[in-house]
Amino acid sequence: MLYRIGRFAFRRRGLTVLLWLLVLVGAGVAASSAPPPPTDTFSMPGTQSQKAVDLLKEKFPAASADGASARVVVRAPSNQKISNPKPKKNVAALVEDLSKAPQVVAASDPFTTGAVSKDGTTAYTIVTYKVAALKVSDKAHDALSKAAADARANGLRVEMGGDAVPVKQAAGGSSESVGIGVAALILLVTFGSLVAAGMPLLTAVVGVGVGISAIGALGSTLGLSSTTTTLAMMIGLAVGIDYALFIVSRYRAEMAEGRQREEAAGRAVGTAGSAVVFAGLTVVVALAGLAVVNVPMLTKMGLAAAGTVAIAVLVAVTLVPALLGFAPFKVLRRRDRKRIAGKPLSGRQRRKAAKRAARQRPNLGARWASFVMRRPVIVLLFGVLSLGAVAAPATRLELGLPGEGTMAPDTTQRKAYDMLSESFGPGFNGPLTVTVEAHDAKTVGKDVAAKLSDEPGVAEVGSVTPNKAGDTAIVNVVPDKGPTDDKTKLLVKNLRGDLARVGRVHGAEILVSGQTAMFIDFSKTLSDALLPYLGLVVGLAFLLLILVFRSFLVPLKAALGFLLSVSAALGAVVAIFQWGWFADIVGVDQPGPIMSTMPIIMIGVVFGLAMDYEVFLVTRMREAYVHGESSRQAVVTGFRHGGRVVSAAALIMTSVFSGFITQDNVFVRMIGLGLALAVLFDAFVVRMAIVPALFAVLGDRAWWLPKWLDRMLPDMDVEGEKLSRRLAAPRDLRAARDHEYSR
Repeated sequence: MLYRIGRFAFRRRGLTVLLWLLVLVGAGVAASSAPPPPTDTFSMPGTQSQKAVDLLKEKFPAASADGASARVVVRAPSNQKISNPKPKKNVAALVEDLSKAPQVVAASDPFTTGAVSKDGTTAYTIVTYKVAALKVSDKAHDALSKAAADARANGLRVEMGGDAVPVKQAAGGSSESVGIGVAALILLVTFGSLVAAGMPLLTAVVGVGVGISAIGALGSTLGLSSTTTTLAMMIGLAVGIDYALFIVSRYRAEMAEGRQREEAAGRAVGTAGSAVVFAGLTVVVALAGLAVVNVPMLTKMGLAAAGTVAIAVLVAVTLVPALLGFAPFKVLRRRDRKRIAGKPLSGRQRRKAAKRAARQRPNLGARWASFVMRRPVIVLLFGVLSLGAVAAPATRLELGLPGEGTMAPDTTQRKAYDMLSESFGPGFNGPLTVTVEAHDAKTVGKDVAAKLSDEPGVAEVGSVTPNKAGDTAIVNVVPDKGPTDDKTKLLVKNLRGDLARVGRVHGAEILVSGQTAMFIDFSKTLSDALLPYLGLVVGLAFLLLILVFRSFLVPLKAALGFLLSVSAALGAVVAIFQWGWFADIVGVDQPGPIMSTMPIIMIGVVFGLAMDYEVFLVTRMREAYVHGESSRQAVVTGFRHGGRVVSAAALIMTSVFSGFITQDNVFVRMIGLGLALAVLFDAFVVRMAIVPALFAVLGDRAWWLPKWLDRMLPDMDVEGEKLSRRLAAPRDLRAARDHEYSR
């Protein structure tokens, strides 16, 4: 089927390109006319924190408004109290200026709300806005900054935190342009042709353009926020370039064997295109599998990225052969064009050309494979031990979510955070909210407050605040440790256990929430979902690879190799972002815990990409093996044809992911570096060293599959064996040749 699709797209190239242009323009128009995407929402169904949030929205609608807020922290000059006449007057002027700023609902007076530290040097005011953080206007931001600057000019020290305060943006270029620029250079070196180098870039941009536009068009309908596109763009660019690279490379190889243009395109899509389809399917499975985590934000990101990958596959098997039809010889190296573009070769001449190509001096890939096959045990031990050493820091992985306490020390948010910790205690920045739902919530709330006061680890317990109906009450709790401290996590666990018993006595439901508790629940949710997610993704991909390679051991070593590469990448991320190694080089302002979402997203993406290299490289080996070569020689043949292309593909993916290291968003920077390192480890250590070494050790046993299972499984013919036999039939060969000449 893919063979016929490739020939049709090549022959009807104008129609195919026109259809894709219409799809691209149509998606762009739909995206531009669609309502703006919704703002990011953070929810975790099934957790106590989310249950409390939903209850508060219902029972305290005014308190759960979606408006942004800013916390402005002020400190008196040295040796003065904030309540002294002059500092107090300046604070009052600051509050007045903040109250008059655009979009502001109110600014609290710290002297009437009790927001003054015990030592009398520091106070804070809460500024609430009418709109959400993403809708706070530039004028409102400017007014906030001006009010703070005026207060500083009057001698106060002023710092600000909260979602209404804009995050300082670091200078940096476009991550996409950096990755594409490096990818273009690698493609030019690999192909030796500007046209061949530009084709994968063009098709990747078309695929990503369609995917991102579709996300924008469906954003308001499906609840896809603007940040959903980040992962889709990152993965779409990488796989889009790689998939086109493999098909163009196979087309050039078919042309080198003397095949006609349309026939070469058909065979390229029928063989390399099969690998593209199955490789893309593994990536889609890995990304769509994020739905098992049951975090809507991750589910949407995974499905959006999976859709973009599916579009990249369609582009590769249709648009690429169509573009090859417009430049069938210009994609070749200059020295090959005259030799190949002459009179059509007969079948005998093609066989001679193939034999001459086989007698040529082995390329670097073949020489490397021969080296590994001679010393498999040494290479295997070196590869496993080296990756194991890099993976060692992953055993000390600490998960968390970013907050103002993890920002760079020179940011106003971090300074405000530190001032509050110094003056009000480290737990002030991570308060807990205890929600009591009962028939007489105020009375039960007082018993709960008394119980909280006796809990170790609690620094302060606020007053009981009931709602108008009297069936729900809130008690604020300040821990004596910071929000990321292990003792705070233990406090949340103990409070939930102890208060559950209190709730059973009073017939009430008592929930512990707040941002700190929500972060704890989020990390636990991801941790609990990790093994089911791995089981689902690895299990489905294992079945797919059994279909592709008709072997048990090849999919097994593919999965084990993936675990090595992803562990090593996580170890490197821990060393850089958590421990601070090479922090200045990478641009890590403040070492701290690894983002809770990082491991599970990285596992999903890296697994899909690792299977890409496994499919592309081992398919060539399988193709040689089923055509009669020995297991060891098939490995050398696979590297001779696929080693250079897989290396180029890995370098391209690395360049695309590395480009995202320049992003200001710490999560994007972290995952960009992690994916770049994972691709390098997987391609050049696992697939290029460990895999051929294992083939050398296993020999023909690597391709073993029980006969009964072999008969049951459908033959997907990824290596193109049935396609070659069918096309070699005299009738089919004459028909194809007559069609080529008549055209």
